[in-house]
Amino acid sequence: MSKSDMNSSSKSIAQASFILPEFAEPHTKVLLSVVEHVTSLSPLRRMNTPGGFRMAAQITNCGRLGWVTDKGGYRYQRTDPLTGEPWPAMPDVIYDLAIEAAKVCGFKLFEPDVCLVNCYQPGAGMGLHQDKDEKDFSAPIVSISLGVPAIFLFGGLKRQDKPTAHLLKHGDIVVWGGEDRLRFHGVQPIKLSHHPLTGQKRINLTIRQAA
Repeated sequence: MSKSDMNSSSKSIAQASFILPEFAEPHTKVLLSVVEHVTSLSPLRRMNTPGGFRMAAQITNCGRLGWVTDKGGYRYQRTDPLTGEPWPAMPDVIYDLAIEAAKVCGFKLFEPDVCLVNCYQPGAGMGLHQDKDEKDFSAPIVSISLGVPAIFLFGGLKRQDKPTAHLLKHGDIVVWGGEDRLRFHGVQPIKLSHHPLTGQKRINLTIRQAA
């Protein structure tokens, strides 16, 4: 798919927010392979929020930094608290694809340093939240969907703003930034389904510029 085709097939969901259908499709098998490598070094786990709740999705990270949550709060850090080692390096395929998707959507200055790997099993979702632990909100968020479909909820700048619902399929990418960077967003609980590459799971790669 050429960049012109990507532009013509993109779906605008807000002023500076886009869904790129099947943008990652040519790379999905490689993406899943590198995710398997990352999770062999820093295993997926269900983290606890500062309030003591256990997150429904399993999470790990790759890149120079990793996002964590525990009783100490939400933050980025350079080491995996589970292994005590630095997070695995971000694979080139993830880094390059995130930069390309960001450029297609008009975000030319994007230097990602962290990729959250989220694994959703049937029944797992993620409530509406803002990504606001980063130092610079001028960089966009790039989110890659792999595996079974999910309903992505994209809200406003206030928690009470009613979100719109968008079906994300294997290979789709969502990019949002600019005036939309702090919009609330989430994922409805995943329904029981099957994908030939991931079984019943949805894998979400969320690439950010944290430092």
